[in-house]
Amino acid sequence: MLKFLRIEPLAIVAMVVSGTASAEGKLSIYHWFEYIPQELLDKFAAEAGVEVTMDTFDSNEAMLATLKAGKLGSYDVAVPGDYMVEIMRNEGMLDSVAEGELANKGNIEAQWLDVPFDPGRMHSIPYQWGSTSFSVNRDAYSGDIRTTDIIFNPPEELRGRINMLDSQGEVMLLASMHLGIPQCTDDREQLRALDELLQAGKLHWASFNSDGAKDVLVSGDAAVGMIWNGFSAKARAEGANIEYSYPREGLIVWMDNVVLLKDAPNRANAIKFMDFLLRPENAAAVTNFAQYSAGVMGVSGLLDARLSSQPESVPPADAPAGTFVQVCDQATQEVYDAIWTRLKK
Repeated sequence: MLKFLRIEPLAIVAMVVSGTASAEGKLSIYHWFEYIPQELLDKFAAEAGVEVTMDTFDSNEAMLATLKAGKLGSYDVAVPGDYMVEIMRNEGMLDSVAEGELANKGNIEAQWLDVPFDPGRMHSIPYQWGSTSFSVNRDAYSGDIRTTDIIFNPPEELRGRINMLDSQGEVMLLASMHLGIPQCTDDREQLRALDELLQAGKLHWASFNSDGAKDVLVSGDAAVGMIWNGFSAKARAEGANIEYSYPREGLIVWMDNVVLLKDAPNRANAIKFMDFLLRPENAAAVTNFAQYSAGVMGVSGLLDARLSSQPESVPPADAPAGTFVQVCDQATQEVYDAIWTRLKK
């Protein structure tokens, strides 16, 4: 993920080897990093008889900026989060999937079939969903971690040892929940309080690092890390003595989606790929790799047993309901952008 909106292309190329015949057609994917197993790309390439290439991004905002900077028309599909699908749809950056084009559309779980950010799933399919919070190294701190004070008003032993995601929407939502104010507020006093909270919190943060969010916890470079739940599970599996927090002030939830991009150079292959990902065995392969949750029926029996019991996937009974990042009106968003820009200086 992100180090100050750095785009890190990942050259993943999967080619069909079928006698001496070369691949017929291509598929170009714009994807989050460390989020899909290479074996699954190879499988699709072999089945479809295409060459698959993939570049990676580390935040929704970085993806949007890159596409707007001239890359729209270079990729066939991308994998934005829920609120970013809405933004891209509103800005005319997505192509429509016609009724009947996806043979496996009926595999989408009912709760993800008609979603506010893409009503009727006209432009997207569900990919994975999960939560965003923070994890704490229990060797560094043994106290109560179920509070966003850990991030914004940390105890002395954690100050200067906190890594934040370089993700504007999620950081600012976490701050809003800490203050108990609405998202997309236009109240001047609330906006001032939001800005002051973030600027004061920054004094205790060591870094904004998304693509290294797991690694800094594993290495011990950070004692606290804002992180996605699946990434936290991976860090713990790699030896980090961390605990994932379900803060009482609120919890961020998200749904990543595969979208059909406008002017996709290989539209037919993009449709094939989206349909491929709607097959339960393929959705399960992503879940087993990324350790989030699929939005496809028929997956549960194909998942690794550890996923059903890992603490990052099983919130406590008193955990708060999750909150999605909202899309603000333009005027309000400009204020939030200004706050974020000041925070990152």
